[in-house]
Amino acid sequence: FHDSSVIPDGAEISSYLFRDTPKRYFFVVEEDNTPLAVTVTPCDAPLEWKLSVQELPEEASGEGSEPLEQQKQQITNEKGTELFSYKGNDVEYFVSSSSPSGLYQLDLLSTEKDTHFKVYATTTPESDQPYPELPYDPRIDVTSLGRTTVTLAWKPSPTASLLRQPIQYCIVISKEHNFKSLCAVEAKLSSDDAFMMAPKPGLDFSPFDFAHFGFPSDNNSGKERGFLKSSSKFGRQTSSKPRVDLHKVCVGNKNIFTVSDLKPDTQYYFDMFAVNTNTNMSTAYVGTFARTKEEAKQKTVELKDGKVTDVFIKRKGAKFLRFAPVSSHQKVTFSVHSCLDAVQIQVRRDGKLLLSQNVEGVRQFQLRGKAKAKYLIRLKGSKKGASVLKVLATTRPNKQSFPSLPEDTRIKAFDKLRTCSSVTVAWLGTQERNKFCIYRREVDDNYSEEQKKREQNQCLGPDTRKKSEKVLCKYFHSQNIQKAVTTETIRGLQPGKSYLLDVYVIGHGGHSVKYQSKLVKTRKFC
Repeated sequence: FHDSSVIPDGAEISSYLFRDTPKRYFFVVEEDNTPLAVTVTPCDAPLEWKLSVQELPEEASGEGSEPLEQQKQQITNEKGTELFSYKGNDVEYFVSSSSPSGLYQLDLLSTEKDTHFKVYATTTPESDQPYPELPYDPRIDVTSLGRTTVTLAWKPSPTASLLRQPIQYCIVISKEHNFKSLCAVEAKLSSDDAFMMAPKPGLDFSPFDFAHFGFPSDNNSGKERGFLKSSSKFGRQTSSKPRVDLHKVCVGNKNIFTVSDLKPDTQYYFDMFAVNTNTNMSTAYVGTFARTKEEAKQKTVELKDGKVTDVFIKRKGAKFLRFAPVSSHQKVTFSVHSCLDAVQIQVRRDGKLLLSQNVEGVRQFQLRGKAKAKYLIRLKGSKKGASVLKVLATTRPNKQSFPSLPEDTRIKAFDKLRTCSSVTVAWLGTQERNKFCIYRREVDDNYSEEQKKREQNQCLGPDTRKKSEKVLCKYFHSQNIQKAVTTETIRGLQPGKSYLLDVYVIGHGGHSVKYQSKLVKTRKFC
């Protein structure tokens, strides 16, 4: 901070005011008819300031003039002529093309709180031009508005386009209000906050680490753009105590910028500052505000008690299901069959989260019921591809459409029992009596695991198979889970051929689940 009471000609000073404690600054204009410009920038509180002039003492002119400090001492008590006064938090200035010689006096006061401010005085305003000039239309335009993005555009500063001075544009995003100066923004952000560097031209990035911006953190957000995690590329990390409602980013000499990762249906205030990178002095464009669009209303699928519902989810998509039991109930059972990859399920009862898990294959969840309760189920798809599911909700636990499954749904083939015309396989069952059907299909020798994976839709039942591929159906179970295993020898096969074997387990409601397919090969020579 500037600790002298003399303002230098042609340099911006920063200083501090204690509440209700006035401060006075001086500078000398040696000759009459001198141009003069004085700019005062309040930072985080409104200021009262006035500019006045007094005649210079006779001895002040000529070679033997006393030092300014002594002259000042002599006339401190004299009242000068007031030229200009202002009260408020705008960046305000006094400009005169022809000022008299004299001792100029600037008095400042903050009645609201301790604050800091900036002052710039010059007798050569035409040649100095330290503040970037604003274009004829200094507004920021909102050119497009999304649920989480806002695109801003502005006209370039003539200081950059005509005078070819190094100008960069800094955008400030706030949830509270617009700002009159960059100095006010920096005061709010606190002195330690990072001033982000300009990104490389053409690189679009998300300027926020939204974990600090008051939004829930998503571990994957920003990975693709590589901005949030590698902030050293563009500047220092944000401070340890960042403001959750304010952020600033400098975008180089771009005239259009998309702010992303915003919250839907939220009002934001946008300010833009042209900064002369040589002098670090800035000028504010006319700020704007915009409200992001509402989140698209998700269509909710109604579940009927005891009825299986087919659900399709796009890659990385989500679906919402609603279950509102008509009768009072003690328990609710949700059965989910994820036919392909794992999906994430969340269940809320009257808004309260009861369950959040990943589901692969068939899973059953039993939750305590509540009178007149409504359940909202959110299913989030896989990143690998589209998801297909079957979902059942019921208040009658004995009414199970989905068969129970063992933890391991692989089919084991016994290599030593292979012959030229048969293979022997085994699979696990459960303590519940179920019907199992086994199917076989001859495939080429070059049939790969990748092809097998593509055919792994567990929800496709035996009704999609040719009758000629069916080997047999059988019932089995065991009260002792260790002994719930069955073996089967499949005969009538061709020597040296590859076969894909499938086992289907069929529940009481007729719904089937396919075990993992098994590729086997008969012996060529016996």
